[in-house]
Amino acid sequence: MTGKNTIRIGGASGYWGESAMATPQLLAGGGLDYIVFDYLAEITMSIMARARDKDPKAGYATDFVSSVLKPNLREIARQGVKIISNAGGVNPTSCGAAVRALIIEQGLDLKVAIITGDDLLDRKEVVATAAPHDLYSDSKFPEPETIASINAYLGAFPIANALGRGADIIITGRCVDSAVTLGACIHAFGWRADDWNALASGALAGHILECGPQATGGNFTDWEAAGDIANIGYPIAEISSDGAFTVTKPDNTGGTVSVGTVSEQLVYEIGDPQAYMLPDVVCDFSGVAITQESDNRVRVSPAKGAPAPDTYKTSLTYHDGYRAGMLLGFTGAEADRKACKFADAVFKRSRNTLHHYNAADFTETSIEVIGVESQYGDFSKVNSAREVVLKIAAKHDDAMGAGLLLKEIAGMGLATPPGLTGFSFGRPKPMPVVRLFSFLTAKQDVTITVDLDGEPASFKDTPGVAFNPDKIVRPKPPATPSRSDLIDTALINLAWARSGDKGDKANIGVIAREAAYLPFIWAALTEETIAKRFAHFIEGGDDASKVQRFFLPGSNAINFLIDAALGGGGVASLRNDPQGKAFAQILLDHPIPVPHSMTKAFP
Repeated sequence: MTGKNTIRIGGASGYWGESAMATPQLLAGGGLDYIVFDYLAEITMSIMARARDKDPKAGYATDFVSSVLKPNLREIARQGVKIISNAGGVNPTSCGAAVRALIIEQGLDLKVAIITGDDLLDRKEVVATAAPHDLYSDSKFPEPETIASINAYLGAFPIANALGRGADIIITGRCVDSAVTLGACIHAFGWRADDWNALASGALAGHILECGPQATGGNFTDWEAAGDIANIGYPIAEISSDGAFTVTKPDNTGGTVSVGTVSEQLVYEIGDPQAYMLPDVVCDFSGVAITQESDNRVRVSPAKGAPAPDTYKTSLTYHDGYRAGMLLGFTGAEADRKACKFADAVFKRSRNTLHHYNAADFTETSIEVIGVESQYGDFSKVNSAREVVLKIAAKHDDAMGAGLLLKEIAGMGLATPPGLTGFSFGRPKPMPVVRLFSFLTAKQDVTITVDLDGEPASFKDTPGVAFNPDKIVRPKPPATPSRSDLIDTALINLAWARSGDKGDKANIGVIAREAAYLPFIWAALTEETIAKRFAHFIEGGDDASKVQRFFLPGSNAINFLIDAALGGGGVASLRNDPQGKAFAQILLDHPIPVPHSMTKAFP
């Protein structure tokens, strides 16, 4: 515990492969206590697992060492900034060894902690015998030989433990994204395992920081307000001991920090906002208020929390055949019809060849024509186009079958309708399909170790209790407007919105620009409305039972969770938008009836 009343944390990375510009930018601004890095997603874990299979020393985010720490380590040491990262992936021990070697090479005196215990791959036979249920679907447990990775999502208290033992740099394997921030808060403020409201608030700060510049203008509905995104500022959270915090960014950087940018990140990729499950606490974000303090400074009020669950969410990835596909351009009159004819012919040829070799058919196929609003389904406003991009893809149980599609696409080049174009150098290769299976692991079955410079110590997490969702008290929804003088306006005039994925589920968060707009948005955007709007994506069509709607009165927001909407999600999907990133943009076009007088305030 540091005894500070406020700490400043910079969020420098939201995924493996993000620009390395954040660390020097945040260091140049100065005054930070911590810089946190989030590198991991489910697909990232499977990629790292394959790398470790080929090389026992691989399986971590190498650029954390080479591009982040190596050029900045001396300044990190000079300023005394603590570094917390889940760059360890499936091999935090190797990552830690590389960092320790770098410290010695630069002649610095920094302590490195490595947190392990999340990797459960060596227990796959035990897990397979138990055959747990998937959290998000009815899919059966995969065959053990197909499993690539199994990782429990650890929490923040092991990180706080490492800080308490004097660690300067902390490297974890799989932990929840927000844990790198919450761990710093627990250490700095001495929060206990039963300080549930404080823990939920610190987790929310981590949630805002975990996607880097998405809190400072990246992917923002009002994208032009972000200004110079080439020099976008990375987010900084100034967190108080009561859990309230202010979001800002370094001076003289691009981007913008506003109620809209922070609110969009709050609703990003969450499910039930009153049951946001983490290893350390169950969070309720529904009453959180977001206000503009001043230019590029936004205040976020504390959240509420409930006791930690007695399980860890666990992510298992497994191989499920192969996928292949290509993007091709078509130009000229009725380009969309030409693209569809070409795609139909490719699949006909491919299936004829598969039949000739007595091979199985494709397990799934996909044709999307980008340029005629195919992503809008029945709400498309374009009948034809003179320029389109064809995305054609398929899955097959083996690489040969998937590769056959690519061969036939290339082989159709001289038999195609006119206007075929493309930018490529050689034929792409089939790629393994990696699927996600999520389940719960009892905390008592996970052994956590915190190794500080070769001195390992076991860590026992809070046992937790089973969470009962029936005890949630839902906020009263907005009153139904009783107006007759209504006229349609696009949702974008009334709201900001952002969307993302939760496995094969898509989430869309909608935030009213003004509290007065919220009742009209709530009345218009029902579960049935959303199901019809995204019927072309939802498995089973416009089934309203696949949509859940949640109300967040504190931030004037609504969160929608759409089941079976992403074609499997991640790299298991053949979609052009496998993670639902554009769903919010599609919804922002939806008409909302509002009083005629209200439209006078719109551009």
